[in-house]
Amino acid sequence: MGTVTLGVSIAVPEPYGSLLQERRAGFGDPAAYGIPTHVTLLPPTEVDAACLPAIRAHLAEVAAAGRAFPMRLSGTGTFRPLSPVVFVQVVEGGADCAWLQQRVRDSAGPLVRDLQFPYHPHVTVAHGISEEGMDRAFAELGGFEAEWTCGGFALYEQGGDGVWRKLYEYGFGLSGVPVQGGSRDEPSVRA
Repeated sequence: MGTVTLGVSIAVPEPYGSLLQERRAGFGDPAAYGIPTHVTLLPPTEVDAACLPAIRAHLAEVAAAGRAFPMRLSGTGTFRPLSPVVFVQVVEGGADCAWLQQRVRDSAGPLVRDLQFPYHPHVTVAHGISEEGMDRAFAELGGFEAEWTCGGFALYEQGGDGVWRKLYEYGFGLSGVPVQGGSRDEPSVRA
């Protein structure tokens, strides 16, 4: 069956998601349209494709134990010089994201892994582009604000074309069944 590259994240809803994706592309990030705008709960992780049923069941359990919470984004931050990333800050909901990501990577579950850096919830708006593009992203989105109620998260798979596609969406507090299934062939973003 081979391996697949998976990620788990909270989607930034419309109209904010498309707006930030457009801005990311405008700053010169060639990956912008292949990555839905999100807050990461599990970074790209290669797993055996045969583990997908166990992973889906694990994520359904994590979601069933969760509850909706307020999310608020405000202003920008950066991981430079450690990592070439500019992001929009999560100023409310960060503790809930940290709780979720820890359970997603639970040592008893199928997605256990160490992180390269300590977990810091954020929304990437520029990654690995020119310093000028990074500076523009940091300055131009400095006044960005968005808020919504987070009601769940989703499992994504990265295709061979580099595009991330939603496989399943999980709502908080449900009976352990995914809210909706996605198609592995249908992009969740514009290509």
